[in-house]
Amino acid sequence: MTTLNEADSIPKTKKPSDSAFKQQRLPAWQPILTAGTVLPTFFLIGIAFIPVGIGLLYFSDDVKEQTIDYTNCNSTMNSGVRCADIIAINPKQECNCSVNFTLPVDFNGNVYMYYGLTNFYQNHRRYVKSRDDNQLLGKLSDIVSTDCEPFAYVKENETQIPIAPCGAIANSLFSDELSLYSVQHNKDVPLLKTGIAWPSDKNIKFRNPTGNLKEEFAKFAKPKNWKKNIWQLDSDPSNNGFQNEDLIVWMRTAALPTFRKLYRKVNHSSSGFTDGLMAGNYTLNIRYSYPVSAFEGTKRMILSTTCLLGGKNPFLGIAYIVVGCICLVLGIALLIIHIKCSKSKTEMINVNPTTTYQ
Repeated sequence: MTTLNEADSIPKTKKPSDSAFKQQRLPAWQPILTAGTVLPTFFLIGIAFIPVGIGLLYFSDDVKEQTIDYTNCNSTMNSGVRCADIIAINPKQECNCSVNFTLPVDFNGNVYMYYGLTNFYQNHRRYVKSRDDNQLLGKLSDIVSTDCEPFAYVKENETQIPIAPCGAIANSLFSDELSLYSVQHNKDVPLLKTGIAWPSDKNIKFRNPTGNLKEEFAKFAKPKNWKKNIWQLDSDPSNNGFQNEDLIVWMRTAALPTFRKLYRKVNHSSSGFTDGLMAGNYTLNIRYSYPVSAFEGTKRMILSTTCLLGGKNPFLGIAYIVVGCICLVLGIALLIIHIKCSKSKTEMINVNPTTTYQ
């Protein structure tokens, strides 16, 4: 029987156990790259990618878009004064402006309205984390997540009142109100404010607390930059509270500083707009309240149709074509080098230890 002292005297070893994995005796396969295998691969990739890229470009070009930048639009009440300057002086003051534009071609099919921002970094780490997912599920509590700081509480009369919804994302909710007027039809374009959010978000990630919304949120303060309470965002009760689709769309943060988010859909069941938006003159009316001058950003409204692959995105088609062309050029170049510089079968057979290297 080995004593404790004898066990301590046994030398320890760092040698791995004698297994196929630790001793690196597992079978392995390593491809041998030859001209016969590499060149056909280049040609196949080139021949496959170029038609795919052309198809993607075709579908992307079939999408029609109209972009209206309204960052510097002038107030309808104070001619020559920008709305951006008015709300910079007094953020609580309302400012209305309008922009006239012309659709050069018919926008047939489903038409969507987006708002776009530039130089807005929704992908910042602290910004992305600044939310309370339990709260957004309707589980209201006096204690909110520390990730929401400094947009977690409001101090009133020496009392800390929790904010709902808390966090920087909700606090910076896009607040401009956009509408379209059709000159040829002499009426507003009917817009739908529901059906713009992902069903998975609305049905799973965002829930209202049970009971009357106003009573449930009575103990909570609205975000600092909001002008309306959470239960007043929409006149439709089903599109209010945490179920408000404008809020849900905004809470899905963008990956890049220049982005667009779905704002409205044209109601094609209304007379005059069943086939889409026809070419002609339109007016974009804006209730201007969202400041962007502080971070040197811009705002724009985008009207767009869709295709089989979604919205307009020529980058993917161009990328496929470029990669396909590069593979074809490399394949041709390597084939020429292989034909001119490779040895014939006879020369390869006659190679012996005394053959000079060339």
